[in-house]
Amino acid sequence: MKVDFSHIQNGIALLIDPDKSLHLQGLLLKPLASKINFFLVGGSGELKNSIDGILEKIKSKSNIPCIIFPGAISQISDKADGIMIVSLLSGRNPEYLIGKLVQKASVIQNMKMSKIPVGYILIDGGIKTSTQIVTETQPLSPTNITEIVNTAIAGELLGMKAIYLEAGSGAIHTVNLEIIKEVRKNIQLPIIVGGGIKKYEEIKKMWQAGANMVVIGNVLEKNPEMIEEIIQTT
Repeated sequence: MKVDFSHIQNGIALLIDPDKSLHLQGLLLKPLASKINFFLVGGSGELKNSIDGILEKIKSKSNIPCIIFPGAISQISDKADGIMIVSLLSGRNPEYLIGKLVQKASVIQNMKMSKIPVGYILIDGGIKTSTQIVTETQPLSPTNITEIVNTAIAGELLGMKAIYLEAGSGAIHTVNLEIIKEVRKNIQLPIIVGGGIKKYEEIKKMWQAGANMVVIGNVLEKNPEMIEEIIQTT
């Protein structure tokens, strides 16, 4: 199965962390699953639980494409439909621009799945994120829209297939709508947005601002009402 983000409009991806997946089976049994474009599977740093096991569980219950969103280069599996080749464009740590990928490049090259180069831009959402801690990099300031836009443009020039604007899991502030609008004006690539999203209304506003796909995760445990809103209105 070939998967990419080029055709996605008003999309939703559900992020599954193998170490925080107690709610996984319940979600898959709900009608919500039919409204999801992709499952993104991965977590921060080294995982305690097997990524293979989670992928097998998802695959046994759903035909929705599964894409690995690796928080560490060890998070690879041939049981997925695709893998994001993530480059942390907002940081200046060469290990997370290309260094980590080099370690597993030949392995990933030989895997029979879609490989999707993604430019990852971390934007300050008001908390210190696990990405900051693991990568030892700083997020971009949401007030410096010019730098964020230029970073997204640079990602497009480097050949990325999507730009991911991320405020971080549990962020106090989501990615500002003005940022999404300005990035949309300046690049042709699909835009993915995640971090700190608490209400379905925020998802709709992000779509309207130019996001092709919005990523949600643990919020569904804290705000189960969002599940019904998604089911009824998408």
